[in-house]
Amino acid sequence: MTTPSPSPATTPTRLRVVIGEDSVLLLAGLVKLLEGAGFEVAATAGDGTALVEAVGRERPDVVIADVRMPPSYTDEGIRAALLIREQWPATAILVLSQYVEERYAADLLSANTSSVGYLLKDRVADVTEFLDALRRVAAGGTALDPEVVAQLLVRRGPDPLAALTQRERDVLALMAEGRSNTEIAASLVITDSAVSKHINSIFTKLGLHPGDTGHRRVLAVLRYLGTGPAA
Repeated sequence: MTTPSPSPATTPTRLRVVIGEDSVLLLAGLVKLLEGAGFEVAATAGDGTALVEAVGRERPDVVIADVRMPPSYTDEGIRAALLIREQWPATAILVLSQYVEERYAADLLSANTSSVGYLLKDRVADVTEFLDALRRVAAGGTALDPEVVAQLLVRRGPDPLAALTQRERDVLALMAEGRSNTEIAASLVITDSAVSKHINSIFTKLGLHPGDTGHRRVLAVLRYLGTGPAA
C-alpha cells in the first residue's frame, strides 16, 4: 500500500537563504549550520556583484551578507545589501561584520525598518542566538547586536529621550536588540504586563501615536538609535 504524500498545506516551507561571504571556512560553517537547522541554502557568493546576481536569480527569503567583501574589502557587502533592499524590498537582510561599523548599520536601518539585522560575526558561535536572530529577521522583525546599538548611541548627538525613565530606557535598549516583550520581561525580571506599560509610556513620550505611519515599535527604536525622524 502506498502512503500518500503530505498535502502542500501540511508540508512546512523551508526558508531559502543566499549567503554572501568570501571566507571559505566561515561560509562552509554557515552552510552546514543552516542546512542542519532546516534552511535551504539556495546559493552562495564571494563578492558583492555575485551576491546581487544570486539574489536576483534565486529570490530567497533572506540574505546573509558580510559587510566587507572583495575586491576592496571595504563596503561591498553593505552596498550590495542596500541594492538588494531597493530592488527586492520583500527580501530580509542579515548583515554580519567583524567589527562594529555604525555608519553602515545606520545606512541599512534608514533604508528599511523591517526584516533587517546587523550582527557581529562572533554571534554566529552562539548557534541558538544566531538562528533565532535569522528567523526573526526572516519573519519581518529586527535583530541588532548589542555592540552595534551601543556604538549607534555614541553618534546620536542631542538626546531625544530625556523624558524617559531609566527603566523605560532599559526596555527600549532591549527592543533595539530585537527582543520580544517576554524576553524583555525575563531580562529585567519584571512581568509582561509591566513591559507593556513601559512600552506604551515610551510611545506616548516619543509622540508615537497609533495613527502614525509605520510600526511604532520600529520607529521608537530608530529614534533611540538616532536614525529616525525627530518628534
